[in-house]
Amino acid sequence: MTTLVVLTVVVIAALIAGLAFYLFWVGSLLGRIATNLEACEDSVRQINADAALIGPGVEHINRSGGTVAGALPLLYGFAEKIVVKASPNVERPKVAVPASGRRRSRLHEAVGFAPVD
Repeated sequence: MTTLVVLTVVVIAALIAGLAFYLFWVGSLLGRIATNLEACEDSVRQINADAALIGPGVEHINRSGGTVAGALPLLYGFAEKIVVKASPNVERPKVAVPASGRRRSRLHEAVGFAPVD
């Protein structure tokens, strides 16, 4: 009976030692992660400061891009009129077709789609 008690105490001591080692190992990993996060904090602050300086410029670029995007249909219409006047072909298709012909996608056949030409 005393052998069983001694073995039980030894097993419990080994379990406690294993758990203590595991906790020490996890603590060291968490310490390294904390050190890395502290190092990253300065980088994040610098990025936020740079982004605050860039913000007004990006808003201006977006406004300008919206103006240009709004003018594109008008510019496209003017370009089509110029091409029709300059072209020796009186009959032009509504949509310009490349000289190499239309590209055919093999993906259509894979899904069972047959485009109408």
